[in-house]
Amino acid sequence: MKKIIAVIGDRSLVKGSLEEKIAFQVGKALDEAGYRIQAGGMGGVMEEVYKGARSASTYQEGDTIAILPSFDKNDQDGLADIVIPTGLDIMRSGIVTDCDFVVAIGGGAGTLSEICAAWALYRPIVAFKNCGGWASKVAGIKLDEHTRYEGFDDRIFSCSSPEEMLKIIKEKMPLYVKYHSGIKMAKKNG
Repeated sequence: MKKIIAVIGDRSLVKGSLEEKIAFQVGKALDEAGYRIQAGGMGGVMEEVYKGARSASTYQEGDTIAILPSFDKNDQDGLADIVIPTGLDIMRSGIVTDCDFVVAIGGGAGTLSEICAAWALYRPIVAFKNCGGWASKVAGIKLDEHTRYEGFDDRIFSCSSPEEMLKIIKEKMPLYVKYHSGIKMAKKNG
């Protein structure tokens, strides 16, 4: 079964920008590496990632998934093979990022909420440090002081190219085996 990589980021891009080019290259690289791509389906980074995946020689029907904010399956860029209308609007962040790895490219407040959801869900994250937005701000850091995993340096990993991204995904994915099982009360001392 193909592993699913969520790609999150800006919903609008400057034509010809580094962010647009990287999003396209990320989609192509992920598809060629044998991954399925999940995103919000609302244009920008997501649209370029889907275009990149579709340009790969390995592309097959079913390789792209859109998790939509509305109930309307037509509220999307038309490039995703599998369209899941949630009706959850901005609250769908946890669904978008519930996957095997999360890739962040640029992004505003919506992307930040998805990064936070992925972190809380124990999912591994790699962020592009060279595309601006929240991805650049959180690339290379621990999002908070909670210990999610023991025995290795758990943080938001940082990359600046699709090649670096793939290397991180292949190296780190096997370490991330936990799944969120609900919020628990902290134990009181004494």
